[in-house]
This record gives sequence, C-alpha cells and structure tokens, in this order.
Amino acid sequence: MGERRASGILLPVSSLPSKYGIGCFSKSAYTFVDQLKAAGQSYWQILPLGPTSYGDSPYQSFSTFAGNPYFISLEALIEEGVLEKDECDSVDFGNRPASVDYGKLYAGRFKLLRKAYERSRIYENPEFKRFCEVHSWWLDDYALFMAVKDCFQGKSWVEWAEDIRFRCDNALDYYRKELYFDIEFYKYIQFKFRQQWMELKAYANRQGISIIGDIPIYVAFDSADTWAGPELFQLDDENMPVAVAGCPPDAFARTGQLWGNPLYRWDYHKNQGYDWWLRRLSVCFELYDVVRIDHFRGFDEYYSIPYGDTTAERGHWEKGPGMDLFHAVRARLGQKSIIAEDLGFITDSVRWLVRESGFPNMKVLEFAFDSRDTGSASDYLPHNYDRNCVVYTGTHDNETLCSWFKKITAKERRMVREYIHNDQVTDKMIYKEMICLAMRSVANTCIIPIQDYLGYTNKARMNTPSTLGKNWKWRLREGEITAALIEEIRKLTETYGRCP
Repeated sequence: MGERRASGILLPVSSLPSKYGIGCFSKSAYTFVDQLKAAGQSYWQILPLGPTSYGDSPYQSFSTFAGNPYFISLEALIEEGVLEKDECDSVDFGNRPASVDYGKLYAGRFKLLRKAYERSRIYENPEFKRFCEVHSWWLDDYALFMAVKDCFQGKSWVEWAEDIRFRCDNALDYYRKELYFDIEFYKYIQFKFRQQWMELKAYANRQGISIIGDIPIYVAFDSADTWAGPELFQLDDENMPVAVAGCPPDAFARTGQLWGNPLYRWDYHKNQGYDWWLRRLSVCFELYDVVRIDHFRGFDEYYSIPYGDTTAERGHWEKGPGMDLFHAVRARLGQKSIIAEDLGFITDSVRWLVRESGFPNMKVLEFAFDSRDTGSASDYLPHNYDRNCVVYTGTHDNETLCSWFKKITAKERRMVREYIHNDQVTDKMIYKEMICLAMRSVANTCIIPIQDYLGYTNKARMNTPSTLGKNWKWRLREGEITAALIEEIRKLTETYGRCP
C-alpha cells in the first residue's frame, strides 16, 4: 500500500449477487469491479478464499493453500460446454436471494462440479498438467486429504483408520491408487478456481483496483495442513493438540474466546527458516495485491489454552516469533504490502512489533466510542491516527453502523455526536456522518463495508463471533448498488482526496 490517500470497499466474494446460491467469479464480480472504478475506489477487500468446513467460516478452512469450490462460476463452465444450463437451473440452491443456504449449496454444487470434471477430459489439458506440477507441494496432499475425507463420510482425519491417519507409506499408496479419480477431481476444482480467480484479479488490476486478501494466522485442526504437517504444530505423539488458540476473557467475552486451532511450534519453524510461512505468504501474494493478516498480535505473543478446556479462562500468553519471521519474509519475498490486524488486547510489545514491521495497522471507528474499553478506545479516535493505518467503520465481525448506533448506550451516542460536532443529524442518518469521519481522517487507506454505505441493519451482518448457524450468509441482491450510490461514493471520495 502506497503513501497516497485511497479508499475501498469490503465485500466478501460470497456476498456478491448471483444466480446459483452464492457469490462467485461470475459476471456480477466483474460488474462490482466496474462499480468500484466508477465510484473512484482503489481497493476491493475480501474475506479468505479457502474451502470452508464446519460452521461455513472462511477462517476455518480445509487448506490454507486451496480455493473455495463454491466460488467457481457455473456460468463459465456452461460457456465451456462442460455443463448444461438446464442442469444448473434445475438444482435447488434455496429461494432466498439475500442469503446463502450452505446445506443446499453443498448438496447441489459438488454434483455439478463432478459432472464438469467428468466431461472436461482434463487429463489432456497441458495447462492442468503444468498447474499440478507447479503446485504439487501442497496440491497433492490437499486432494488426497479431501478424497480420503469423502471416503470416511466427511469425518475429521483423527477419526480415520490409523494407517492413513498417521500417513503410513502403504496406506498413502493404497488410497492414491484406490481414489485416483476422486483425487484428480479435487485437483481439477483447484485448477478451475485458480484459473477463474486469476482472470478476475487481472481484470480488477487493469481497472486500477487492487485486491486486499485476508489470511487467518492459524489453520484449522481438521485440515490438510495439520494432517500432512503435524511437525509444524503443538501436537502430541498421537497427533492430538497439546494446546489450542483463543483469546483471554475481557469485557466482550467473560470466559474468553476458544477458537480451537492448533498452535505453531515456532522453534521448529525458526529452525526451518520459516519455510512453510514463506511458502504460504508467497501463494497469498500470487492471489492478492495486499494481504491482511488476521490476529497479527499472535506473532508477538499468542494465547495458549490447554486442550480439552471448554473455555479460555485457563490460558496463558507465550512468546511468538516477532520480527524474526518478518525479517525472513523480507529477505525472501522482498517488500510486500501487508495490513496488520492488531485489534483486541494490545500491549506495548505488540505496538512495538507493528511499528518495527512498518505495516499499516487497523483502526475501527466503532471501537472509538466503546465505554467498556476506555484503555484503548482513544487509539481508534481519528485525531490520534497517523497516516500509516487503515481505517474502517467496522469489519465483518462487527455490527453494521446503523444497528451499532441503535444498540450503544445513551452516553456513547452523546460521545459520537460531540465528536462529529453535529446535533442535528438524525439517528437514522448518522451512519453517513461516520463514513465521512473515516474518509476525512489522515489514514492513508479507508475501507468501508458495503453494508454501511447502504445503511443496512444487522440483517446484513456478516458474522457474530462465538456463534454458529447465522453467519457468513448475507448476500447483495442484483441492483442494490445503484448508480446514485456509486455517484455519492465518488463525490465523497473526491471531496476527501482519495480518488486515484
């Protein structure tokens, strides 16, 4: 990210309008890029693109390197001639265009993708062969992991037969032969994902739009990463976690947050020259122009919770790799654009790490007026920013501005009005004042969730942390981003000097 003032919009790929149940790399994605350009924006920020697992969260993926099969455009496969339009139209993806039905998506999408694979004669495609060779270092394990998982009815790898769970050579050979076409199917899916995404990214870049990607600091326990590389993580002799990740209790979560991800063996990573992390980030920088690293503070200190605990209350802090990792990143990958997500419990040593890295950190306006967290709330007030930061009204984990303002206390609402110095604006329209506050701040980069530009309530909220069942579902409908809204965003962007 450069020194110039710029802005962008946060919109997950899954939330794009689409015909077949979920946003994907279809025409609507290209239309959104055009809308970003017309609105004078420079960035499109998305959520992680990995294949989702239990709970449908993009932050719990079956692989840190693979792409989500749901994002493959069925329309593009119809144009290729490997699917028929009638076949796609006949699948029940649900009848709510503003919400993703993941159950129906899972039941319908993979059957269509399997048909496309079987008709593709992909084994004759030299580009596919080249893709498989270049990416074999992660693709082989991922495709085998998914094929074996299907063989065991979707069970976690710790519930597989012992020989394949522990990757015995004879078991690996057996399943590679037995599941040859299933493995090739999963490789085909990744080939199509990468092909379609890179075409979309190239189009966005040609329009002057850079992609801000997002990677979780941790990987899921039930993932190809953990199964294929247990030495990377704090696991015991049975490959079960010794401790897991989370956050300590605070004013927002009385028993803390228990994420359950396996923790890294940072001593092992250091001895390997952080090779796995460098490979991971190199893939990210192929897929994205800027990478937001979730839970950046975990590189300074990480919260370790004994495995088996039902809350995060008995956890403790341990030291992470600090700048040693990012010196290695710079040495191998050069100067890269990274956003440090440093939200939550922040210490002086975390602040030092962010400053030393030189990466812009995050400022969330909603946090600036939260009386529960007076210790760091002032960090989020715009008059305390420096230029090297990224300001958001809220993130995918927060309430929309409209619902947030209704739910905060009367005292906090007064704080907002006093800060924006406007007693006349109605509660209903105050979201626009908050957007202006972010846009006119000194922060070099300003990212606004599309829900806030639209003035939507929590019906459009993307995620409520520590809950299951209602998250990651919201979608735009066709036509909700109007020409009038695009013009309004452009004028705002021009007024505050953020146009390209």
